[in-house]
Amino acid sequence: MGVFRGRAVGYSARHGYIFRSYQTLRVVGDSVPPMHHDLTPTDVAFALAGLMQLVSAVLWLIGSRMIGDDGRPALYWSAFAVLSAFSFVFLVAALNTAPPLASELLRAAGNICIVLAVISLQRGIWCFFGQPMPYRGHAVALVVALLASWIGLNPAAGHIRVGVLSGVQAALGLSIAYGFHRYARDTLQLRWPALMTLPLLLAGAAYAARGIRALWVPGSVSAEMTVDSGLNVVSALTYVVLSLSLHAMLMLLVVTRLVKDLHRLSRNDGLTGLLNRRALEEALASQVQRSRRSGEPFCVLMVDADHFKSINDRWGHPVGDLVLKHLSAVLRGRMREVDQIGRFGGEEFLIVLPGLAMVAALPVAERLRELVAAAPLLHGTECIPISISIGLAHWGGGQEEASRLLVRADAALYRAKQQGRDRVAVADVDTAQAR
Repeated sequence: MGVFRGRAVGYSARHGYIFRSYQTLRVVGDSVPPMHHDLTPTDVAFALAGLMQLVSAVLWLIGSRMIGDDGRPALYWSAFAVLSAFSFVFLVAALNTAPPLASELLRAAGNICIVLAVISLQRGIWCFFGQPMPYRGHAVALVVALLASWIGLNPAAGHIRVGVLSGVQAALGLSIAYGFHRYARDTLQLRWPALMTLPLLLAGAAYAARGIRALWVPGSVSAEMTVDSGLNVVSALTYVVLSLSLHAMLMLLVVTRLVKDLHRLSRNDGLTGLLNRRALEEALASQVQRSRRSGEPFCVLMVDADHFKSINDRWGHPVGDLVLKHLSAVLRGRMREVDQIGRFGGEEFLIVLPGLAMVAALPVAERLRELVAAAPLLHGTECIPISISIGLAHWGGGQEEASRLLVRADAALYRAKQQGRDRVAVADVDTAQAR
């Protein structure tokens, strides 16, 4: 009986403890706010901006896989989009975190992600342009951003963080815009290169204005950024528009260069980089029309590498390709800007010399022949001698067509070959004038 009574008392005591603990949990639970809450307009705007960047990141990542070896710029731009998306994740988390220090740490992480994103954007553009990619300027920008974020952990110094980080982002954005403009103007030769830089210019101006306002009126911007405010919503939506415009400009940049590359490949020889036969015939036809209108003289040189079959037989076709590339570089190095040079077929090259009559073109042909003979190809420990034969023909004027001029130049080349090679032969001028 005593044992039973003791167990009953023990059970009663434990039951009372459990009941009291349950009551305590109910009181504490009633005082804890629910984990879920309604999304604010700022949360929605930031989430929209982050989602847009994540979609852009996936598209650039797919693009880098499709491009292959030249896909590094797309990888940088994908990193730019991912880091931008993470920045909005941190900013939303900061808006919904009560402890001040935790909130400032999340906000600082978001700011650093933004700076890293802009750095990735610029490095991708440099990579696309084929420019050097220095680290010093980006390292300085990142150190300044880290120091400003550390100082900004103190809420009283929030305006310093906002001002300095906005200045860093504005400087990076304007620097990217300047490089963008030069490439669009000089390399792509676009009619309105400033349009390509418009999103970057607007973003740089917006960051600069925000930084000046934050430092000029301490607490104005930083206070509005830490709560659900119209400034945050407008800033996020503006960011979405500018970012979409920027991604569109990057895609336009890629497409424009792709079109130019396709145009270049359709006109240039794949091995030597010189004009191909089609482009040469177009250039020659244009020169004939121009000379008919203006009376300007011109000559053509039909150039052929001597004993090229023997080079292929002895050293192999890969070495033969090296000989053609070496020969094209030597010839192109002595051409004027107005001259047209291309690979006419096999080991034959055609050179169009505008404005030169026979008496002036003959010394040019002799100098080219001597220059090639003096520049053998060094292949490993062996020296491969190269010589050329040249057929020179002067446009006969009147109604002589380009096709007839090429026939006469080719006949002169054949004569140079018959006379022993490594020489210049001149086409029959009387025949040209008779026609």
